[in-house]
Amino acid sequence: MPIGTAFHSRTSPLCESQAWRIWSGYLAASSYQVLHEQEYHAIRNSAALIDVSPLFKYNISGRDALRFINRVITRDAARCSVGQAMYTCWCDEKGKVIQDGTVFRLGENHFRCNLADPSLRWFQMNATGMEVQIQEVSEQIAAVALQGPTSRQILKRVADAAVENLKFFRLTPTKIGGLEVLISRTGYTGDLGYEIWVPSTDAERLWDLLIEEGRPYGITPAGMLALDVARLEAGFILIEVDYISSERALIASQKSSPFEIGLGWTVDLKKGNFVGGRALVEEKKKGPARQIVGLEIEWNDYERLFQEVGLAPEVPSRAWRGGVPVYKNGKQVGRATTGGWSPALKKYIALATIAKEHTTPGTRLMMEATVEYERKKVKATVVKLPFFDPPRKRA
Repeated sequence: MPIGTAFHSRTSPLCESQAWRIWSGYLAASSYQVLHEQEYHAIRNSAALIDVSPLFKYNISGRDALRFINRVITRDAARCSVGQAMYTCWCDEKGKVIQDGTVFRLGENHFRCNLADPSLRWFQMNATGMEVQIQEVSEQIAAVALQGPTSRQILKRVADAAVENLKFFRLTPTKIGGLEVLISRTGYTGDLGYEIWVPSTDAERLWDLLIEEGRPYGITPAGMLALDVARLEAGFILIEVDYISSERALIASQKSSPFEIGLGWTVDLKKGNFVGGRALVEEKKKGPARQIVGLEIEWNDYERLFQEVGLAPEVPSRAWRGGVPVYKNGKQVGRATTGGWSPALKKYIALATIAKEHTTPGTRLMMEATVEYERKKVKATVVKLPFFDPPRKRA
């Protein structure tokens, strides 16, 4: 039976829609209001407060902590300074992605991994022979994402640390209203934003303080539907939607390498031996057979399909998930996995996994669209990701 997060006493009364989804056994608000649009616009125009506590969190410490982290991730953790965060992925021995997530370096021999799926057993198996302690702290640490253009101004009001000096993908321990917290300049919206990590026992007090001090800056609790639209615009992939974990895949073709899902830049083949490294060396030589790309759906063509049956076009305001076929010259060459209308760009966009020979920006493709229960095809163009990348995100 799903349970509430450490913030549930605050989020539950605010959830007017009573629309909840289950995330790793926890209740997460799909949207607080009946419609999610205002929550999305808070992400892009003011500040949104998003409960991300269901993430799995693991503390890694000990003399061999760096050696262990380097063994299980694709990036070189030796290049990660204390106070820095790294986005990376974890692969199996065949170089197929298990999942993606972030690694925080909290000390010389102290790391924290933040993941979507549980990994304690896998970590323990790969720690054999090393002097390293692995502790799951998922329930002990709650987290909220404060995302949007005014997020920095809110934190400047409440945090002891000079958050205006916190660089992109850096983190700092500090206090908010006397509470010990860790602030990281990270997030899943592709906008200026932060994530605040706090002991679960202090979660309610943190929420109250942020809501109170954030009111002049338009702070708005936001749910998963708004987050889905924002991460689509940012070109961020989602496990079990845009790719399948190699641990859950039923057949080999469902598994993906980092090079196939846009994470090739996280692979450091020069750092020494790591899980999946040998297989990735070989894949790097031959190149991936497919890649994730962005698609812009041609609106005039989409509108025409509906006009032909006497209907106005159905604007997909919610980001849809699923395997929608994509074609080139009548032959299926891939599938779109996430799509929807981008309010920021005023375009219909999608993420799609496409055969490598059709991934050059500007390539014209056709995507399946259902109109009045009939399957049609609409024109689409391959574009470079991300769709939306404001300078304030890194500034």
